[in-house]
Amino acid sequence: MSERSRTIAVTGATGHIGGEVARILTESGIPLRLIARSISRLPQLPGTESAEATFSDHDRAAAALHGIDILFMVSAAESADRLDQHRTFIDAAVSAGVRHIVYTSYLGAAPDATFTLARDHCATEQHIRSTAMSFTFLRDSAYLDFLPAMAGADGVIRGPAGNGAVGAVARSDIARVAASVLTDPDAHVGRTYDLTGREALTLAEVAAIITDVTGRETVYHEETVEEAYASRASYNAPDWEVDAWVSTYTAIANGELAVISTAVEDITGRPPLTLRELLGSDLNTDLNTDETGTDA
Repeated sequence: MSERSRTIAVTGATGHIGGEVARILTESGIPLRLIARSISRLPQLPGTESAEATFSDHDRAAAALHGIDILFMVSAAESADRLDQHRTFIDAAVSAGVRHIVYTSYLGAAPDATFTLARDHCATEQHIRSTAMSFTFLRDSAYLDFLPAMAGADGVIRGPAGNGAVGAVARSDIARVAASVLTDPDAHVGRTYDLTGREALTLAEVAAIITDVTGRETVYHEETVEEAYASRASYNAPDWEVDAWVSTYTAIANGELAVISTAVEDITGRPPLTLRELLGSDLNTDLNTDETGTDA
């Protein structure tokens, strides 16, 4: 690839995946442009420049992407207008002359996906396909890191997931794949990768592992769909958001997230983390921090 094609921009660098991708690439000596709504929140990494833009402001996004060849686009925060934001930002990338886009999509993205937000990801993919840009889609399973947070303060995971399983993937493994693809995008043109962990677990198995590794008693309580909506009514969230919450579980029940792929290891040469390994590493981190929560 030419030197110009090494010009990479990363969105989402204030978050877990984008931030880890930026760290991996800068440690490899690859210069980056980090794009965020507020550049004051960006990590301070050597060899990076920054630009301030939002997904919904076409002109400002196009200016931020000027001179960029390869774009890592982390999907926007969940919102009622996220798809509109995505389309605007993609159009801005086209205007700026971006040649290749790597987009974080969702496992099973389809117009009729059970998980409602996976439908938005499908529409985003379709919009990218309609442009002249080449692309790589990283269809992430549910985040492994999120599974412990599904339990309430009482240690109960509640939802209509039945006995369905989820092949959840760690955010760090997604970041490793993305960094590898961004380093050599020509090898991944037009590819769609399902990114999963290496095991599919029921939520009862998830609860048992959390209990065993962390000592925090955790159980899974199966709800009906009606019970799930009722138990979340107190949050007074908009309908689209509650639908997304509940359909996370029904997608598991329907078997749509039980997929296991070898893509993480195929691309990075290292297998993805299991839940037990992830929780064990988190415990080790906790044991090596002082009372202020910073690394000792």
